[in-house]
Amino acid sequence: MSEMNQTIQNKVQQWLQDPSIDETTKQELKELENNPAELEDRFFKELEFGTGGLRGVIGAGSNRMNRYTVGKATQGFAEFIVQAHGNKEERPSVIIAHDSRHFSPEFALEAALVLAGNGIVAKLYRSLRPTPQLSFTVRSLKATGGIVVTASHNPPEYNGYKVYNASGGQLVPDEAEKVIHNIEAITSFSKVKRITQEEAESAGLLIWLGEAEDEAFVKQVASISVNPEVIASGAGKDIVIVYTPLHGTGNQPVRRVLDQLGFTQVHVVPEQEAPDAEFSTVKSPNPEEREAFTLAIELGKKVNADLLMGTDPDADRMGAVVKDANGEYQVLTGNQSGAILVHYLLSQLQASGKLPLNGAVVKTIVTSELGAAIARHYGAKVFNTLTGFKYIGELMNEFEATGKYTYLFGYEESYGYLAGNYARDKDAIVAATLIAEAAAYYKTQGKSLIDVLEELYSQFGYYREALASRTLKGKDGLEKIGALMDDWRNFPPQEVVGTKVSQVLDYSLGLDGLPKENVLKFILEDGSWFCLRPSGTEPKIKVYFAVQGSSNANALEMLERLQEEVLARVDAL
Repeated sequence: MSEMNQTIQNKVQQWLQDPSIDETTKQELKELENNPAELEDRFFKELEFGTGGLRGVIGAGSNRMNRYTVGKATQGFAEFIVQAHGNKEERPSVIIAHDSRHFSPEFALEAALVLAGNGIVAKLYRSLRPTPQLSFTVRSLKATGGIVVTASHNPPEYNGYKVYNASGGQLVPDEAEKVIHNIEAITSFSKVKRITQEEAESAGLLIWLGEAEDEAFVKQVASISVNPEVIASGAGKDIVIVYTPLHGTGNQPVRRVLDQLGFTQVHVVPEQEAPDAEFSTVKSPNPEEREAFTLAIELGKKVNADLLMGTDPDADRMGAVVKDANGEYQVLTGNQSGAILVHYLLSQLQASGKLPLNGAVVKTIVTSELGAAIARHYGAKVFNTLTGFKYIGELMNEFEATGKYTYLFGYEESYGYLAGNYARDKDAIVAATLIAEAAAYYKTQGKSLIDVLEELYSQFGYYREALASRTLKGKDGLEKIGALMDDWRNFPPQEVVGTKVSQVLDYSLGLDGLPKENVLKFILEDGSWFCLRPSGTEPKIKVYFAVQGSSNANALEMLERLQEEVLARVDAL
């Protein structure tokens, strides 16, 4: 047996001999004793905090999502919460929400009981709720922190665990480091403090949330509308919308907000309306992928819909599909939807005289420059952050504290958007609301969102973007991703597609005042760029591409050539 195998074997034995681990979990491990590869994958590392906390495949083992890894993470977070709360007289509190995935309710309750065991009041939603509602509730109830159990748009075998600070934002690196330090100090599951549900409830350490918090959230999102008059005057009755929650948490809040604003022709995809942990009607519950809209497009054709919208399982990402002049449905990219929303929001605020002189739009370093060009046209300051909405939330906190800038909109190319200051995470509910409002408004002018997008390209430039991912699972995959990044970092290209590389940005050095992150961005002399970034939540390396051409056809040709040359090197390693 090799040294590595012996190490894995020791870890397995620790779990099998730990009296705090239940027999069902131990039996699951015993059944794998003749499968060393699987055991190695389950134990070769601890499930780590990435850009979105914990995320992994459900199952027994240190590199899996289970009640023990959740409990251990919560113990580390509980110690952070107590430290962050300081010596205030009232007890610290944490809001907890969960999505529709396997074991989400169980993991959420486990987290609540560990918090209660540490003297922290756990305020838990009884059933599934969206991630942005969790962020909002942390702020509105002035909690010390928050937890949401979700794996976003990952496949059904995954679950995850995201933690939030008192501002309602996901933990930023220095905060996460403190939690990680606490977790690493826990040498045995017996050190995880946990009490029973009955004990927690009787001690006032477990409080259940529900309708009052739902109503507050819906009211807040509806208030972000920038032109409610056009909807009320009839545009909301004229536009036909198809919506799919993709078996997740968005169904009730999206419909409630749209109804409150006056949208009357909203058709929900019936096969995808109910929560389903298997996401049985889609290959992946991801609104970034056209396949996720297959049933929505079928329904859209039946009802002659102007706009199709989909939200991912925890309703923090929104995808839109629009009918073009030929009657075909065209999926908008996250960059395209973001550009339309920037233009709609800022133009409406300007028209109403409500556009502040110190307005700010925030995007990530891998997001298109089209939205930035539009924002600057309206006089807004543009800020760039690393990937992860927590960084956008951090800037929002800074704006709020200093008053130097007024936050208007923040977005990521990966379908995450937020307008308004009520949350510190991306919100598919407000994104769906605003893109529906934009579609209704432009329909009164005889335009579709495709028409608006073409006008923006004509005015600001033909920007085109693409994303390619390479999935590399397990220990070997992790090592290969590391080798890929080392190769590009140590041997950067001098030119790509015949164009000189004018700049290499290595964000692991902490550029532009941003935290250090393992991301490389290569900028060409013609303004095109590509970026390599290992995913923080999945076993993937992501490669982003962007060009600006003289026409749509020219931009698409440039984009294809850039992808072909860069990916040839990525795949050759």
